[in-house]
Amino acid sequence: MADKKEKTFRFVIVGGGIAGVTCVEQLSSQVPSADVALITAGPHIKAVTNYKQVSKTLEEFDVEERPSSVLEEKFPNLTVIHSAVKSLHTQSHSVETADGRVFGYEKLCICSGGRPKLLTQDNPYVLGIRDTDSAQEFQKRLSKAKRIVVVGNGGIALELVYEVEGCEVIWAVKDKAIGNTFFDAGAAQFLIPALEADKPESAATCKRTRYTTEEPAPGASQTFTAGSALGPDWHEGIVLRGTEQSLCANPKSWRVSLEYQCEVEKIFTSEELLNSPQQTLRLENGSWPVYIQLTNGKTFGCDFVVSATGVVPNTEPFLNGNNFALADDGGLHVDDHMMTSEPDVYAAGDVCTACWEHSPLWQQMRLWTQARQMGWFAGRCMAAHVLSEPIELDFCFELFSHITKFFNYKVVLLGKFNGQGLGPDHELLLRCTKGQEYVKVVLSGGRMVGAVLIGETDLEETFENLILNQMDLTPYGEELLNPDIDIEDYFD
Repeated sequence: MADKKEKTFRFVIVGGGIAGVTCVEQLSSQVPSADVALITAGPHIKAVTNYKQVSKTLEEFDVEERPSSVLEEKFPNLTVIHSAVKSLHTQSHSVETADGRVFGYEKLCICSGGRPKLLTQDNPYVLGIRDTDSAQEFQKRLSKAKRIVVVGNGGIALELVYEVEGCEVIWAVKDKAIGNTFFDAGAAQFLIPALEADKPESAATCKRTRYTTEEPAPGASQTFTAGSALGPDWHEGIVLRGTEQSLCANPKSWRVSLEYQCEVEKIFTSEELLNSPQQTLRLENGSWPVYIQLTNGKTFGCDFVVSATGVVPNTEPFLNGNNFALADDGGLHVDDHMMTSEPDVYAAGDVCTACWEHSPLWQQMRLWTQARQMGWFAGRCMAAHVLSEPIELDFCFELFSHITKFFNYKVVLLGKFNGQGLGPDHELLLRCTKGQEYVKVVLSGGRMVGAVLIGETDLEETFENLILNQMDLTPYGEELLNPDIDIEDYFD
């Protein structure tokens, strides 16, 4: 096996998503003389563009899907290998690709992302949305649909439900409120009216993603490999309209019904329903291609089910025959230099789990911002090790920060924004102006440890500073959120 290596590279990175591409860019600029290989299954890579540092830790960027040749033109030392990885042999320091080639590495970084946690495997009526291909498949299916059921409560579910038009949406969430990964029930209540309101005429121009993927050539075989994750504006440029547009005398063709605190009990086709004791359900629900029974006892017929229930780390091709330590969530265990338990193997992004002792204000969430930060830091670490330079844990791991958009509102999350792991002794301050802004501050021992900002609040930088410098805010009490006080003047 080891003797048929086609070529040995100094650095090999697996995965053309944000983490992998950022890692490649970092390595290529730090060690321009080194041979770098990027192994990626798809023809496109995800590139970070229009990067903007909003504050010390907050960053905004667009993500564009680009042909991998763009990277090769930029970095003459880079070779892009278009194939999925079949297996990894850490002892012989080699990677075998699906097309049978073998490449050696001195240092390897696994950035293979996550794959959707599907409700059920191989059901043609259940669609997981994770990457560009599945988003296009969804668009195709939606154009013929009258009703869909969306299961899940993360970022993709939130965006999907808001963007779909001309089709009835039944949204099943396992929690008491929507979006609980990102915010509390109060923020959810603030957002819910946006589901009922008329949508702004084509929301403000999108400044993140434009997806283009080429159709496979006629007769070309299509293999499914975990594509790169979708980003925060994945629905831009994709028409998410159901079949009711023809009946669109009613502009409010936008119906979302929420089913809280329930999960999926069972999914069955109309044939299976015919032969089941629940035959009566079919009569009550009309005839649909697929039926979904929820744990709250309700059954709905629909055209298809969207499984938006999160991701699992995509470690599969790497584990066999190797000795990786895995974290409880199935991710590759990495230390504060992004190293796995196998020598010379690093990992970054959704595939890994940060197992160092975290700063009290940071937590890992599998988001694009963190994929970029981890990919960048892994590249720094790999270069530092090769150049025998010391390296410290990067400042971006000091404070959790994320900026995104939900229901057309800007959303900023800082620190322990949901009181994660704080125990009962923390307090919350809230300010809410219906339809305009929602501000929540988490205090522990009189110091700010987290915040949720929805709307154009302009408070992110001030709050970030207050969290980072851990100033005692007890003297300000409730006044901290008094809209008549310009808090920025106080703390600048």
